[in-house]
Parts: sequence; structure tokens; C-alpha cells
Amino acid sequence: MLHHRNDPTEAYRRVDFDARVRGADSRQLVDLCLEQVIGSLGRALHAQGRKDNSAKSAALTRAVSALTALQMGVDMANPTAPALMQMYQSARGAVLDCVTRFDAGKLATIRQDFTEIREAMLHGMTAA
Repeated sequence: MLHHRNDPTEAYRRVDFDARVRGADSRQLVDLCLEQVIGSLGRALHAQGRKDNSAKSAALTRAVSALTALQMGVDMANPTAPALMQMYQSARGAVLDCVTRFDAGKLATIRQDFTEIREAMLHGMTAA
């Protein structure tokens, strides 16, 4: 955590993330990854507006990491697995494309899609 010494917000975010991961079940981990994708894309968009390439890069990296974790966690026995894999892979590819050619509209669309997925999942969890 020493590399976050100059950024207390990032250090606290990391501590919060680690604590949430330790006590999470599989649904909570998926929710946490979705939250990371949504938040990271929002931070990348905000950083682009401020012309802060370092923050933009860090946010895009975090989004790619969260999307990779979602891909790795797909239960291939689930009938929806192929669709989930395609969606995560497409989103990951689009985010990676934005590293070299930033497309705010594309990122905003991906962010909105994942926000809707997370809201539907959370609604399903509270209804169950």
C-alpha cells in the first residue's frame, strides 16, 4: 500500500475493497466487480474531462481488472455462461480500445449497461 501514500482516497478505497472481498459470497463478489466496473468507468470519464491521463489510465486498468474477474468467475455449467462471457469479453475489449483511442460515448454506454445489470441483480436479490 506504500505506492498509495500520496493518495489517501485510493488507499482507503483499497482497504474497503479488501475488507468487502474477505467476507463476500459469490453474489456479493459479482456485485462488487460490477460496482468496480461502473465506478472505474465513471472515474475514467471524469479524469478525461480534467485531462488527467494518470487517473484515467488507473481507472481504465481497474475496469479491465474487474471485467477480467467477472469473466473468470463465470460458472460454465450455467446456461447463461456463453452470453455472459461474450458480454464481459466485448466490454473488456472496448475498454482496452479506449486506452489508446478514448471514446467517452462508448464508455458511458458500457457503464450504463453494467449499471442496469447491477440494479436488476440487486432487485432480484432483495426479491428472493
